[in-house]
Amino acid sequence: MALGKQAKILSKAQIDTTLRYISSTRDSTRNRAIFLLSVRAGLRAKEIAALTWPMITDAEGKLTDAIHLIDDASKGRSGRIVPLSKDLRLALAELRGEGGARRSPYVITTQRSQRMAAGAMVNLFAGWYRALGFEGASSHSGRRTAITSWARKITTVGGSLRDVQMLAGHSALTTTQRYIESDVLAQRRVVEM
Repeated sequence: MALGKQAKILSKAQIDTTLRYISSTRDSTRNRAIFLLSVRAGLRAKEIAALTWPMITDAEGKLTDAIHLIDDASKGRSGRIVPLSKDLRLALAELRGEGGARRSPYVITTQRSQRMAAGAMVNLFAGWYRALGFEGASSHSGRRTAITSWARKITTVGGSLRDVQMLAGHSALTTTQRYIESDVLAQRRVVEM
């Protein structure tokens, strides 16, 4: 992917603004879960659309602490296990409490369908970002934001970029590296050390 063609990453302020905006939309509980699946779990629009309750629940139907994304729900053979952040887990629990699991095996549904199409998911993100004036943001912005955030924090918990690669579901570390936004201030600080 050429520089300039990639989806823009979202700042903390943009994430907060998007969450506030989503809270005023119809299907706000579902929309919050969609947004957090992108920005916290780094899922692609296709993966969010294909996510089923069995991928996030145990044998008793209780929410687990991770998404167990199967290959069929992902791109190629990039199925993986992604731990749930606290806010994402709460959003999924709220969605489930509204009867999501009783209506459909899919986590994300619409009023007319038991499953939201990936294309509709892409359009939903585009509408949010257009309404908020976020130039260059797309359905892939949340994924790039999550991967960049993980890369910046992974060494503080004893991990490496290989761990970020596994969370992202990339077969090559070079692919993961293309997702990570650089930080000029961090570059200056490390050179000064």
